[in-house]
Amino acid sequence: MRRTMQSLGLETWLEPVQVQHWVRGDIEEATIIHSGPTGSYPLSITALGWSIATPASGISAPVIEAASFDELRRLGDKVKGKIVFFNKAMDRSYLDSFRAYGEAVPYRGRGAVEAAKQGAAAVLVRSMTLRIDDFPHTGMLQYDPQVAKIPAAAISTLDADFLSNLLRKADPVLINLKLSCRELPQVASANVVGQIQGGQWPDQIILLGGHLDSWDLGTGAHDDGAGCAQAVEALRLIKESGLTPKRSIRAVLFMNEEFGVTGGRDYAKAGRRKKEKHIAAVESDRGGFLPVGLSAGGNPETFLKLRSLEELLRPSGIVWIRPGGGGGDIGPLAGQGTVLMSLVPDSQRYFDVHHSAHDTLESVNPRELELGAIILAIVSYVLAEEGV
Repeated sequence: MRRTMQSLGLETWLEPVQVQHWVRGDIEEATIIHSGPTGSYPLSITALGWSIATPASGISAPVIEAASFDELRRLGDKVKGKIVFFNKAMDRSYLDSFRAYGEAVPYRGRGAVEAAKQGAAAVLVRSMTLRIDDFPHTGMLQYDPQVAKIPAAAISTLDADFLSNLLRKADPVLINLKLSCRELPQVASANVVGQIQGGQWPDQIILLGGHLDSWDLGTGAHDDGAGCAQAVEALRLIKESGLTPKRSIRAVLFMNEEFGVTGGRDYAKAGRRKKEKHIAAVESDRGGFLPVGLSAGGNPETFLKLRSLEELLRPSGIVWIRPGGGGGDIGPLAGQGTVLMSLVPDSQRYFDVHHSAHDTLESVNPRELELGAIILAIVSYVLAEEGV
């Protein structure tokens, strides 16, 4: 990406970031080893980020299902020694799929800790997607240093439904779970930065952000190759138009959003920031789908000014600007008074691909991706000229 920005004639540099190094290894297996007449049956799973490995021979234990943390606690001692299966489906009744994701994702993030508190041997979590298919979706979990670590994996929605139905017919259902994931020492990486320098106030920055890292099951085309491509393309469009903005417009391609947001935090506290003032930052991290809106922070007066952009952006497909804004990578800039914004595409298809093998270039529509870049170019140039 740095070479790409250099080829476009942009000023560009790297800023160091230390990142965690976890690998899933070669073995990810879950097999039903006894369920009456069904017999042995392989399940589609994938290790959750940060999970520890199982013993080489795996963990063989009965499965116990829970649809919520409350239900898990009610099960009490029945959980001890079992593999807890969190079968919390994303709610299809919500128009905003991110709302459904927000309600379900705690079982991926905290499921291993909550199950370990009650003596569970391991955890399987229903994948965070609205699709019913055989592709598991990964993502990071969090361990608690005060609680024993247990292995954790996501199970595809198709096999989650199969396992849930089987548990209603057969008791017990035994599974052998094998994972070879492991944590390695941290490694040095970098945020990649490119910009068009402002002609009047070069140290005042309008930032466009996406993150370079992605989950390994796919290629990260939507999460977040799309956001990186849109940020760089927005700068290319402005430069090719022959425009010199009053303030600098900067693309920051952050590292390590998925595994700790160290890129965003390190960027905000880097020594170079001391002489800079970030006026506004716009993040694109919801996929390269059709843009429908912008979310924006700031005080009421600032928000009203930003909302005046609606008419300008309407020909590009933006139908609303609403309160909100921000994102994991640009969030640390809020402490400097930066106005945070987010490009909001249509969300209906995002969790079809999110953190899964479906997240490939073929799933990106070029025209929808291009519209996002055009919108970022317009917004960043107007803000660079007029401020907020």
